[in-house]
Amino acid sequence: MMKARIGGYQGPHSVHTRGMKALSSMLLELDTRFDVEEHLDVTREGMAARDLFEGLETGAFDIGYLASGYMTERVPELGLMDIPFLVSDRRKACAALDSEAGDILCSAFERKTGMKLLGFWDNGLRHITNRKRPVRCAADCEGLVIRTLDNRFYQETLRSMGFTPVVTDVKDLVTAVETGKVDAQENPLTNLVRFGMHRFHHHVSETGHIFGVALCVVNAQYFAALDETARDALVASARYATLIQREIAEREDQETRAILQRERIEIVPRENIDIAEFLRLTAKVRTRITSRLSPNLVEVFAEVVI
Repeated sequence: MMKARIGGYQGPHSVHTRGMKALSSMLLELDTRFDVEEHLDVTREGMAARDLFEGLETGAFDIGYLASGYMTERVPELGLMDIPFLVSDRRKACAALDSEAGDILCSAFERKTGMKLLGFWDNGLRHITNRKRPVRCAADCEGLVIRTLDNRFYQETLRSMGFTPVVTDVKDLVTAVETGKVDAQENPLTNLVRFGMHRFHHHVSETGHIFGVALCVVNAQYFAALDETARDALVASARYATLIQREIAEREDQETRAILQRERIEIVPRENIDIAEFLRLTAKVRTRITSRLSPNLVEVFAEVVI
């Protein structure tokens, strides 16, 4: 038997958890020699999300996922996905990641980490939610402390928009929102609802300021040690899970929006937000990110997305 320790950091209803369940089910179907050990929410085992990311490199975990934004400092090419207001169509973005742009990102990721990239998962368009007021323009952002990822470009983007950004780990996010330690947070709608944060944040602004990408990965040494049949089964399982996960993520947007409307949460649609102002305010952030990227990478991605 071949042990496969699969890790995640979100709850049972998460689009990523369901993606991982699809992967593990298919893996067992394609190669019965695998012995799958699931740790689908390490935060319930007393760990931080960061522990999972480190574990995927050290071999404490074999297979898992992580938001690409956590890896930008080590893999500058992933900064492509940090460019604010670049993506408005998730299907086009996924198509670009399945083509030459994705190949470039994959190669860079595998050169600079101890992991192999198995798929680009849909981590949703990130929107702003808060407890105080509707956000439609930069003036509405002033004075709001907003939780975000440990990613300097996310922080610079939000600061440019007028917020005061702070970083918390996923395991501390709900507590920060519930206690009012932060006034606002930014996440796809599915996380807002599945984490229960809509109970405290009654204002949602569909800024779609960043399209989140989650990386489905395997420890590189673990993968190299598998025989060819097992490697093929894992790659095929990840490909299948990627398709399933993206379908779930897209469907979740519609389902969670309906839940928010039913519970009378105020939603400010993108067309009622001053995106032109936010584009102007974040222009320097976009320049800083693109200056770190090869022109070819930006070109092949934009060719499909824009």
